[in-house]
Amino acid sequence: MVKNKQGLYRLVIVLLMGVFMLAGCGAKEKISLDRVKEAGEISFAMSGGYPPFNYYDATNQLVGFDVDVCKEVATRLGVEFKPITTDFSGLTEGLRAGIYDGILGSMAITEERLEVVDFTIPYYYSGAQLIVKKGGVFTQPQDLKGKVVGVATGTTFEKDAEGLGVADVRLYKDDNQTLLELDNGVIDGVITDRVVGVNAINTGNFEVELLGAPLRSEDIAVAFRKEDKALKEAVNEILQEMHEDGTLSGLSEKWLQVDITQK
Repeated sequence: MVKNKQGLYRLVIVLLMGVFMLAGCGAKEKISLDRVKEAGEISFAMSGGYPPFNYYDATNQLVGFDVDVCKEVATRLGVEFKPITTDFSGLTEGLRAGIYDGILGSMAITEERLEVVDFTIPYYYSGAQLIVKKGGVFTQPQDLKGKVVGVATGTTFEKDAEGLGVADVRLYKDDNQTLLELDNGVIDGVITDRVVGVNAINTGNFEVELLGAPLRSEDIAVAFRKEDKALKEAVNEILQEMHEDGTLSGLSEKWLQVDITQK
């Protein structure tokens, strides 16, 4: 009889611990969204050197497709948008350290990144594009084998360059620098987002051209810390609404003159 009571007591204790743990997990998940609501602002990070997605204009204002998406997400959350710009290579670690709430700066979903952060549904789709000097000798991406290619540090484009068998992959802070180096003849090619390349051509600031079709496609989404599940889900719902009501398509047309929000 005593043994049965002891066993019952142990069972009750185990069950109670389980209930407390589940309750604790639920509370922890709500903390991220509550934190943002109570602060009245949500901070999203981006590089600030990735036109037309996020960049500083002639008046030193942070503008672009990503920036407008951030503002709309913040508005629908009922808070203000707090922009943070930093080197792309340090975005993930800054997020994990809690310096900002999320990354909304044209970051592609990859298996490697999924090991350390969570992503929302994609808010746009694009592809890796090789860009070369206009009127040069290259006719196909394979011609860059043994040449020098520049990419922004911390991007997935470094692996694309390595896949082409280039002799040297040079890393730069952002695509303002990679395109300038290409335009000046310092490097033979640049790999970046296709839309970035099209924008560079349309601005007339660089004598460059796209070489061949995109090397591969990418799904671009918002990154959050793994423990900030409630905040991620709230933004997920907002992005889904923005897809369905045409807001994302409209912003894409505004900044890119093409809709890249549909796969």
